[in-house]
Amino acid sequence: MGRGLRQCRGRPEGRGGAGGDSAGRSALGAPRTRHIVAHKAGGRGGLWDLLSAAAAGREPGADMGAQLSRLGVIVTYPLWLIYSWFTRLFRNPPPAITLENSEVKYPLRLIDKEEISHDTRRFRFALPTREHILGLPVGQHIYLSARINGNLVVRPYTPVSSDDDKGYVDLVVKIYFKGVHPKFPDGGKMSQYLDSLKLGDTIDFRGPSGLLVYKGKGTFAIRAEKKSEPVLKTVKYVGMIAGGTGITPMLQLIRAIMKDKDDPTVCQLLFANQTERDILLRSELEEVQVQHPERFKLWYTLDRAPENWDYSQGFVSQDMLREHMPPPQDDVLILMCGPPPMIQYACLPNLEKLGYTKDMRFSY
Repeated sequence: MGRGLRQCRGRPEGRGGAGGDSAGRSALGAPRTRHIVAHKAGGRGGLWDLLSAAAAGREPGADMGAQLSRLGVIVTYPLWLIYSWFTRLFRNPPPAITLENSEVKYPLRLIDKEEISHDTRRFRFALPTREHILGLPVGQHIYLSARINGNLVVRPYTPVSSDDDKGYVDLVVKIYFKGVHPKFPDGGKMSQYLDSLKLGDTIDFRGPSGLLVYKGKGTFAIRAEKKSEPVLKTVKYVGMIAGGTGITPMLQLIRAIMKDKDDPTVCQLLFANQTERDILLRSELEEVQVQHPERFKLWYTLDRAPENWDYSQGFVSQDMLREHMPPPQDDVLILMCGPPPMIQYACLPNLEKLGYTKDMRFSY
C-alpha cells in the first residue's frame, strides 16, 4: 500500500490517459489510491502554495491566479448571502393599501374638518391604520357615496393628499349651500352632507377610478373608455385648464411632477373662477410656482375681477389659450376639468380652432 502510494505521487498527472487503471495499482485497487493522492496534492498545493507565495512576496502564477480568483468567490459569496439576508430582514415592507378593490366600498371615519373659506372645507378621513396609504394612482379619483334623504348619492372627488401621506386622506370641497345659487336652489347634495358630518362619522369611499394615469417622466396611460386598453403618450408640456373645483386633479398631477427632480415635464395652468374669493387652493398653487418657476406656470381668469387685478378677466377665450397654453405639437397634452359648459363651449371649440387635435386633449 505504501509503495503504491509513493509510486502514484511520482507519476506525472494524467499519465496513462483515461483508461490507465493498471499504473500504480495496489491491493485495494488504483482508483481509491488516486483519489487519496489527488486530495492530498490539492490540499497542499492549492491554498498552501498561495499563502507561501504571498508570504514570500512572489506574484502568483497563472494557475495560482485562477485558484486565487476561485478563493475570492468562495469567501465573497457567503458575505453576499449574509448581506442579502440582513437587507431583506430590515427592509421596510410596502405600505398597506386601503383601496384594494375598486368595486368595494370602504367606510372611512372623519377625524378633522377645517374651514378654509366661507364655502370651502378641508375634510380629513382616517385610513384603517396609521401605516395605510389610500392607494390612488396619480390621475385617478375616488367616489363618495351616501344615503341622503333616502336616496343614494354618488359624487367623484380627487384628494389633495397623496400616497406619500400615511394614515389619512384629505379632501378639499366647495360647499354649495341651499338658496345661494339660482341655478341650484337646493344646493349640492353631497357637499352639504359632508358639511353636516360630525367628527367620528363615516362615509363610503370607492376607487380608484378614471381613464388617465400618470406614469411619470411625462408619460400618461389614457383609456378611451373604462374597458379599453390604455394608450401610452409621452409629452414634454402639459397644459391645464381648470374651472372651480376642477383644480383638484390638476394640483394632484402638478405635485407629482414637481416632486420628481428628474421629471422634465413643464406644466402651464389656466385657472378660471367667478370671483377672487372663489379661487380654491390658491396658496398651494402659488407656493408650487415659487418653488418651481421654470417648470410651473400659473395664470388666473375671473368672471368678475376686482380693481387692479393682475390677471385676465372673462371666460376662457382663444386669446387666453394661445397665450397661456403650450402651442399645439406632438409633445403636448391639454388637460381639462371644470363645469361642463366651460369645457363644451369655451375650451373645446377654441382648442380646435388653434389646432389642438383630439390626441392632444383629455377631459376628466
